[in-house]
Amino acid sequence: MVEAARRTTPLSRAERERRVLDAAQELFYARGVHEVGMDELVRETGLGKATVYRLFPTKDALVGAYLRRLEAQILGLIDADIAHHRDNPAAAVRAIFAAVAEDLARPTFRGCAFNNASIEFNDPAHPARAAARDYRAALYQRLQALAEQLRPGSGAVLGAQLAVVLDGMYTNAAHLGADGPAAAVPELVDSLLDAHV
Repeated sequence: MVEAARRTTPLSRAERERRVLDAAQELFYARGVHEVGMDELVRETGLGKATVYRLFPTKDALVGAYLRRLEAQILGLIDADIAHHRDNPAAAVRAIFAAVAEDLARPTFRGCAFNNASIEFNDPAHPARAAARDYRAALYQRLQALAEQLRPGSGAVLGAQLAVVLDGMYTNAAHLGADGPAAAVPELVDSLLDAHV
């Protein structure tokens, strides 16, 4: 009787959104946005088609929402590293790059989710392109702020260098693996930090 009641209890909007975004994240990242049809995605959620389209009226809206949620998750982790090392910006930078190295070593890793999704669309105003751009800008802002703490006046230069190294790390590992040239990044980051401190 309790089991039957559970099955008939409607899911909250937040839970329905979570299911859809979880399915989108798994499928879009594994295969690419254009390779995944909405019918397949709807089946994966276990929800009705009308329910999914009420939450996300278009596939473009869903792609944007998936990337925005991912942006919030990643920046939240970065902000936690920064807060944990609030008195040691160099340690915060190293922690961010260590987390990236861990991400690259995942068995399912196939590149940066923002790059993968955004390159599928030509329109700079597409939600995927906008989300990727905003994520990169927010990441750069954090690296720049850490760099400025390390050496006032050099935040823009060192922050830009760190941002480019981080992007290169993702691109390189997507093609040559985490144990390829991307594995040399911690030493490169140490050199950049030493040069600016």
